[in-house]
Amino acid sequence: MRTPPVVLSVAGTDSGGAAGLAADLATFAALGAHGACAVTAVTAQDTTGVHRIVALGADDVRAQVESVLGDLPVAAAKAGMLGSAAVAHVVAELLAGVVPLVVDPVLVATSGATLGDDALVAAYREVLLPCADVVTPNREEALALTGLPGATSLEQLALAVHALGPAVVLTGGDPRTGTCCDVVVRAGVTTLLEHPTVMTANDHGTGCTYSAALAVHLARGLDLDLETMARRAQAFVARALATSATWQLGHGRGPVAHVFTHHHEEN
Repeated sequence: MRTPPVVLSVAGTDSGGAAGLAADLATFAALGAHGACAVTAVTAQDTTGVHRIVALGADDVRAQVESVLGDLPVAAAKAGMLGSAAVAHVVAELLAGVVPLVVDPVLVATSGATLGDDALVAAYREVLLPCADVVTPNREEALALTGLPGATSLEQLALAVHALGPAVVLTGGDPRTGTCCDVVVRAGVTTLLEHPTVMTANDHGTGCTYSAALAVHLARGLDLDLETMARRAQAFVARALATSATWQLGHGRGPVAHVFTHHHEEN
């Protein structure tokens, strides 16, 4: 096997194994990348909610990222749960413009727990997103980042996030219609990527999994446009959801599947 690309995740832990670093590292491995990590926070978390958060300081995160960058040939990075504005500054300083950077602006957990305050939202808007390559918010995160009213269309939301600087993949849509729609905006051009809904409540960790898959495709350095990479990440998550749909794990929103017998590498 040839040497795999290295992808770095800067994110929090999930003791239930569904989201955060657990999702990122499993996705990296499934897609044939070597995963490195910098822990931003340790959470006591399960399918029913987030019960405790212990945030690491910005210097602790800086030391981890610098250790990885000093030793491994990082080809791309993703930022998940950052927890504080100070950590967002560290990510912008050490990674933006150095490697392709995907930002998953984790502000609210699947269970509804708040994972980011107003200062972090401001740091995303003013510091991190202007220098990131791609941001992958869901509807709620896009509303928090833009301050727009809840009735705003997905296309308008995606354009408003794009105005902050990065290319955008706004994930979501109304699953009750049987079709979900991701909105891609880059260089001011909007593309709608529709896909069939996978009907399941076992979807804890889908946002982390999606952004991690997108980071792997960026790391490969293939001559692919963002729309193609987004469709590949979309298909990977759909396969994972189809796998987890029949599972019975936990008492809340069950985990998306990260069980694979071989990686789904796409050239």
